[in-house]
Amino acid sequence: MEIRGLEVATPRGPARVEIDEAADPRLLFVLTHGAGGGVDSADLLAVRDAVRAIGGTVARVVQPFRVAGARAPGSAARQDEAWLTVVAALRDRYPDLPLVQGGRSNGARVACRTARAAGAAGVVALAFPLHPPGRPERSRAAELRDAGVPVLVVNGDRDPFGVPDAAGAARVVVLPGEGHELTRNPVRVGEIVAEWVDGLVGVTAAGRAAAGGHR
Repeated sequence: MEIRGLEVATPRGPARVEIDEAADPRLLFVLTHGAGGGVDSADLLAVRDAVRAIGGTVARVVQPFRVAGARAPGSAARQDEAWLTVVAALRDRYPDLPLVQGGRSNGARVACRTARAAGAAGVVALAFPLHPPGRPERSRAAELRDAGVPVLVVNGDRDPFGVPDAAGAARVVVLPGEGHELTRNPVRVGEIVAEWVDGLVGVTAAGRAAAGGHR
């Protein structure tokens, strides 16, 4: 495994990126953390390993607010602006790979909100925070519905932030006994993500081949 470190300047400060390159990559998977976390959480590392096993080059992004030491991400507009800058830099670096982006918790929201603008083929939303704890009336389900691309949601059935409805995404997997951190069986989280991404990229590749054949 070759790991490359990269710093990307954004309008909101520098972001750090850890890139685990696949030997013969077939996709670029860009992944980020939650509001108060980092990119070395058990679920993100399990996802990295599983996606690399199916030929994914995986970029784990430490967003500018975390590089600066803050726990609050700031406004959605500023966070999304910084994210799109990072993704654009990564797409320049790996121009021929289909993009899948994702994150956990707050990072999942960013990935959903920016999917269209980033040109992503799909989104992986880990522990998507459907609403603030105890406030189901403040639902964020629209962020899933409005992603504009297929979304995989992986949540625990004990998540105090709620669990999205099955109709809210292309696939919703609810893991028994898991809370918001998805620490009980992170390997299973990775397996679910890799299986879905593998199928998604296969469909995307087939669509591109068909389009090329009709030119």
